[in-house]
Order: sequence, then structure tokens, then C-alpha cells
Amino acid sequence: MRSQLGRVARTAPPAGLLLGFVDFLWITFVPFPLGDLGNSSAVWAVAAFAFAYRLRSTWLWAAVGAAMALVIAVPSYYLTAALVQGDDLAVLWAAPSVLWMGFGVLAGVVFGTAGTWARGQGWRQVLGVALPGAVLFAEAVMQARRIGNPNYGDDPLAHAAIRAVLGALVIVLAGRTNRQRLLALAAAAPLTLAGVGAFLVGGFR
Repeated sequence: MRSQLGRVARTAPPAGLLLGFVDFLWITFVPFPLGDLGNSSAVWAVAAFAFAYRLRSTWLWAAVGAAMALVIAVPSYYLTAALVQGDDLAVLWAAPSVLWMGFGVLAGVVFGTAGTWARGQGWRQVLGVALPGAVLFAEAVMQARRIGNPNYGDDPLAHAAIRAVLGALVIVLAGRTNRQRLLALAAAAPLTLAGVGAFLVGGFR
């Protein structure tokens, strides 16, 4: 237990600091539509999955570490914004920051667990591989809902396509055999619908 706690304590804080730092720089300097991935909640969820997948720990410690990383990433993002473009540091303790940290805990637990399951066997392995792909697919659906809305122009089509491609790529990379990948793609369909529902309930439009 102490060794796993030590691994989480050594890896989660720097991972969170790096995620927040890179995310802000990505939004600021990478051209759109790729730059919009910095605004993606799904990308942060996949980052939690990747952290847990690499951690090679029990699901509990992986979930704790992933949640810790996402929570730390939020102030890291806003601190980077303050350093790079002079944003007000007060945003660090403002309501939006606290809300995003709350979402970070939830996403960290769910996708941190998925990262551990993806290395397992049976149905857990299938769900573990499917979840990071499904959250990207769900966000692609949310973007696709904006197509035809004059307020968004042609952007939603590109944003949806990029997320759909990344969702499939994550499943391909996380799966260890073609059979696992195909099963995960099949499982991603209902998980995508659940993800769209979660985004809507969470106030994302």
C-alpha cells in the first residue's frame, strides 16, 4: 500500500501540472481546429485514462491518482494563463475553477478505473478500452449537434471529425488484440449514448 501511495504521490502532481500547462499553451498557439482540443473535456478524461494505464496500479490507487492529476491540472491551467497572458490570479479560487475541479474528481475516478481495467481481462478489459473512445465519440456527437447553426459556422464538422478519429485511435492503441478492439468498438456505442446524456446533464451544449 505504501509503495502504491508513493507512486501516486510522485507521479500525479507533476502529471497534473504538465496537463494544465500544456493544455493552455495548446489552446493559445496551436491553430484551429486542432487547437480546439484544448477545450475538450473528453481529452482531459483520456489523459486520466492514460495516466492510470501507465501507472500499472490497482483500480483504487489509479482512480485516486487520476483524480488528483485532473484536480491539480485546473489551477495549473489558470496559473499558466496568468503567467503567459496576464490573466487575473483570482480565477484560481473562483467558482468556475472549483466546478472544474469537481468534474476532475468525477472524471478521474471513472477514467482512472478504466485505465486499470484496460490492462485486465474479460468484460472489464473491454469496457476499460471502450470508455476513452466513447467519451471522444460522445463529444463528437455534441459537436455534430451544432452543424447548421449559423453561430458556429463550419467549425463543428471539423471538431466532430477530429474527435471521432481520435476515439477510434485510442481504442486501437489501448486494445491488445483485434478481437478486443472490435469488442470495445461495439461496447463504445451504448457508452457513447450514455456520455452524450452525461454531457447534457452536466450543462454542456
